[in-house]
Amino acid sequence: MNSHNYAIITGASKGIGKEIATILAAKGYNLILIARSKSSLEEMSIYLNATYNISVEILVKDLSNLEQVQTTIDWINQKKYNITILVNNAGYGLSGYFDDTKLTDNLNMMHLNMDQLVIFTYHLISIFKKQSEQTYILNIASTTSYQAVPGLSTYAATKAFVLNFSRGLAAELKNTNISITAASPGGTNTGFSERANINSSVAINLAKKLNMEAIDVARIAVQSMFAQKKEIVIGKLNKLGVFLTWLLPKSFIENSAKKIYLSKD
Repeated sequence: MNSHNYAIITGASKGIGKEIATILAAKGYNLILIARSKSSLEEMSIYLNATYNISVEILVKDLSNLEQVQTTIDWINQKKYNITILVNNAGYGLSGYFDDTKLTDNLNMMHLNMDQLVIFTYHLISIFKKQSEQTYILNIASTTSYQAVPGLSTYAATKAFVLNFSRGLAAELKNTNISITAASPGGTNTGFSERANINSSVAINLAKKLNMEAIDVARIAVQSMFAQKKEIVIGKLNKLGVFLTWLLPKSFIENSAKKIYLSKD
């Protein structure tokens, strides 16, 4: 890896995105970090530059706003950095009954989880195809990609899109210099539950017992990306869970999820 190579990471200010940024910095990659939190990005930039002697660009953007997505793409095209990695990590969830949540909130989540991911991927593929070296796109999906999840219905549907979009692209780009990886973590200590406003005590208690740490998820995701795996479910228990969604009747899986996320405390 040459020291002039850059990696773009969306949703980079905390959680899995932050840990992926640190891992790539340790490998010598320069970084373009995108998130909404200016203070967190500035703090990361100072730390990563001082610790790993890399260049860090920060972009304070709300990627659920597609106008801001386009200005980010314009900035990338203008800078002409030698980008070889795109990590599409930005995303969040909404919990509760679908008709109890605001339509605008659902649409904003769909813009962030799907639309901006497609836009970034489209433009970076066109950049990557002009390069001779190996390039990588890592899309962060979810174990919810593999089933319908009452209580997280729209979120799970967006992650199913991410998984299937990634697999389709991986087949299209086979035998090119572009590798596509979809990484599906399960519950992770990232603040997802708070952002999604999950209030079910059943779901909260399960998270305390089963959630993985963001650094462990990030490490496996990056390893899978460089190994050019098309798809990875992260964590042994999560692999078992995904297997059970294939093995057991869908109605059983969906009713179980409903009891977890929509239980009345």
